[in-house]
Amino acid sequence: MKSRIWLALLALYIAWGSTYLAIRLAVETIPPFFMAGTRFLVAGLIVYTWRRLAGDPKPTPAQWRNAAIVGVFLLVGGNGGITWAEQHVPSGITALIVAAMPLWVALLDALRPGGKRPTWQTAAGVLMGLAGIIILVGPAEFNGGQAGANLIGISAILLAALSWAIGSIYGRGADLPKSALQSAGMEMLTASAELFLVGLVTGETSRLNLAAISLSSLAGLVYLIVVGSLIGYVAYAWLLKSAPTSLVVTYAYVNPLVAVLLGSLLASEVLSARVFIAAPLIIAAVALTQWKRAQAQPLPPVRMVIQPAHGED
Repeated sequence: MKSRIWLALLALYIAWGSTYLAIRLAVETIPPFFMAGTRFLVAGLIVYTWRRLAGDPKPTPAQWRNAAIVGVFLLVGGNGGITWAEQHVPSGITALIVAAMPLWVALLDALRPGGKRPTWQTAAGVLMGLAGIIILVGPAEFNGGQAGANLIGISAILLAALSWAIGSIYGRGADLPKSALQSAGMEMLTASAELFLVGLVTGETSRLNLAAISLSSLAGLVYLIVVGSLIGYVAYAWLLKSAPTSLVVTYAYVNPLVAVLLGSLLASEVLSARVFIAAPLIIAAVALTQWKRAQAQPLPPVRMVIQPAHGED
């Protein structure tokens, strides 16, 4: 059993840590919202059909409605925002900023009516994570890039992380199927329709040229469907049932390191001094904020970057 747990953890580390680079490749020649919509349509159909054939009960209309709401925050605002932002921000930087998403969850959970008052560890973690992000994306971080575009991209990632946090908190009390996999399939299916709609509204149809899609972008899309959305989440769901939660949540600390390493090795992304300073600050902040919480409940996925992840609280 121990060997299977570590193999599943390794699969999770690689699957969700590598999705950031896969997204960057996919959006090179595929408009981001259409790309994300296609990803979740295919993965959602596979997961939902699998669970229905496995005997999961038919969802109620209320459960479909709640899945659509969760999908809007997690996969449209969250994953869709990250996908759009990776047109302007390196994948490793994106992963580090997204890694701070649990800090948003802790902060919003403390502010909402009836929420948990923050402990000193939570407060210290939020401040530490904020300091890491400021160091990471401060002035002159992206030398040679257009400051306006980078600022917009960074802002989009921060808003995406906030959207993910809102969806994670809402999903805790929402009426959804007991099967986490079935819920994920429903959220992916509803989110795919929402993402296609966003793509239409933002004019992506004029930029979608099937003949111009590169092999690397197509490979990135297929990788996101198979490895990111299917293998990654199946491994995550199995681990939640088979391993201590405190061990499972280590993906939140390992994934950004995998993303930074792959971005540097395979996409020539620069590892600046700021990355080396900010990365341990952000990861330590998440660990400080979430470790005790993990003993009682699972941490919602960050990378469905995230991330089917990211329906799944």
